Amino acid sequence: MTTSTIIWIVVVVIAAASLIAAIAWVARKKRAEHHRVQAGDIREKAVEQSHKVGQREALADETAAKARAAQAEAEAMAAHAVGLQHQAHTHRTDAATSRSEVNRQFERADKIDPDSDASATADASATADASATARDDSETPEYPPRNPRR
Repeated sequence: MTTSTIIWIVVVVIAAASLIAAIAWVARKKRAEHHRVQAGDIREKAVEQSHKVGQREALADETAAKARAAQAEAEAMAAHAVGLQHQAHTHRTDAATSRSEVNRQFERADKIDPDSDASATADASATADASATARDDSETPEYPPRNPRR
């Protein structure tokens, strides 16, 4: 082989290697650009989803706050109900005491009054006392009330 043939072979090999390197470099740049575009699309979708997720989180926070407020209101209403039950019990006790005092006054008046029919008034008073006691027993809730949550 002659020197010129060897030089031509070397030149062709170098040109082929340069051409292959250039093609590989262009392909790598295209692939990198494609990956950049793809990553940008993914980021855009993630931003949109992040906004939606933020709205869902805000809705969840709002709902939790409403639930806490409703729970606090329910507890306040339960405490108020207990207070009212206590008042009702106190009023019933006061009313029963007052009823007993009134009945004693009627009995005393009947004993003092020479014209009164003490036996008829005593019977009516006993009947009224019995019905009042039965009504008080049936309407009087257990106090303090049992807590069904415990």
